[in-house]
Amino acid sequence: MVSKRVISVIGLGYVGLPVAVAFGKVRRTVGFDINATRIAELKDGHDRTGEVAREDLLSADILFTNSIDELKRADFHIVAVPTPIDDANQPDLTLMYRASETVGKALKKGDIVVYESTVYPGVTEEECLPILEKVSGLKGGVDFTVGYSPERINPGDKEHTFTKIKKVVSGQDDETLEIVADVYSSVVTAGVHRAPSIKVAEAAKVIENTQRDLNIALMNELALIFDRMGIDTSAVLTAAGTKWNFLKFTPGLVGGHCIGVDPYYLTHKAEKLGYIPQVILAGRRINDGMGKFVAQRAVKEIIHSGHQVLGCRVTVLGLTFKEDCPDLRNSKVIDIINELLDYGIEVQVCDPLADANEARHEYGIDLVPQKDLKPAVAVIAAVAHAQYRRMSPGELTALMTERPVLVDVKGVYDRDALQGHGIRVWNL
Repeated sequence: MVSKRVISVIGLGYVGLPVAVAFGKVRRTVGFDINATRIAELKDGHDRTGEVAREDLLSADILFTNSIDELKRADFHIVAVPTPIDDANQPDLTLMYRASETVGKALKKGDIVVYESTVYPGVTEEECLPILEKVSGLKGGVDFTVGYSPERINPGDKEHTFTKIKKVVSGQDDETLEIVADVYSSVVTAGVHRAPSIKVAEAAKVIENTQRDLNIALMNELALIFDRMGIDTSAVLTAAGTKWNFLKFTPGLVGGHCIGVDPYYLTHKAEKLGYIPQVILAGRRINDGMGKFVAQRAVKEIIHSGHQVLGCRVTVLGLTFKEDCPDLRNSKVIDIINELLDYGIEVQVCDPLADANEARHEYGIDLVPQKDLKPAVAVIAAVAHAQYRRMSPGELTALMTERPVLVDVKGVYDRDALQGHGIRVWNL
């Protein structure tokens, strides 16, 4: 079954490209993306996301294209497009719908379409399948079938890569399930787990990140409480962590395309069914408010250091949603920045990994190279990029004026060493 299948991957972003490269190492694969610039870059061996090395791109047998005619070469289509939320925290399935229309134009009898994008249970069969049928003129379950295999890509993680993470697979019928399992097993060395239905696989994906979101929300709430008590949260967690079954989670900003988004897909579906989630939405409210809290604590520290807030300058180190990753999607650092601006503070933002044009387009932020940063009364280390983690107290002091403040969001610096250099330190 596997040897006869020609793979296509629709959407060559953080998720789709590693999938395409994995298959491209063992067979001819069609890599499809509507972004012509992205296609040109990939043909040249450049991945702007930093997920795939140049040598891996050039060695993989991938036909990079934005042509639907080329897509028709494949008979096993993997859809890996983003599924964000809108300004009202409602699921935005626009890209899923458009990708389904694209695949529908290339669909043939006997084809299989597998979705990897995060959705709420029911999207694959109830929303995407009808689009495939309408555009192709074929009948789902008869002429072609669908499956779902949730992505588990962790941007910036070079250890837990696509082939090393067990793959959950599902299919519209037993035969499709076995084909999907065989296809993925040909590249995923960690093996596959056969889910009993597509909806089970969809639900499994959406709760993976919901669980993590809630655990981080608990840590954030504890940080809010302990801050009012004048207790160091990191010290509390270190002490509690000596118990063998204490789960290791830390407070922080929860952004990105997964953890800060996926829970809203589940709550959306629940609300449509007449149930208003309590715990999940409470966790979301806590996590969504942490950027504002960090900014407000920074302002208090600036005041306690004897500085005038209005018109002062603050440097924010890091804009991406996580460390050592250029991904700017749904970054909560912007919440810190906007709150500081509301206080009348001059904010300069530096991030060596973020794309300057994307930062300007997404957030209206003009990134400043580190060498061009002006001295600031406070530095907020918002994202723990390796470059920032390596900075010495002296290097940090060079970015500051007298009576400086450091807000260490991730708690990566030695507090005693910084205080020895006259820096006032606060960490989440």
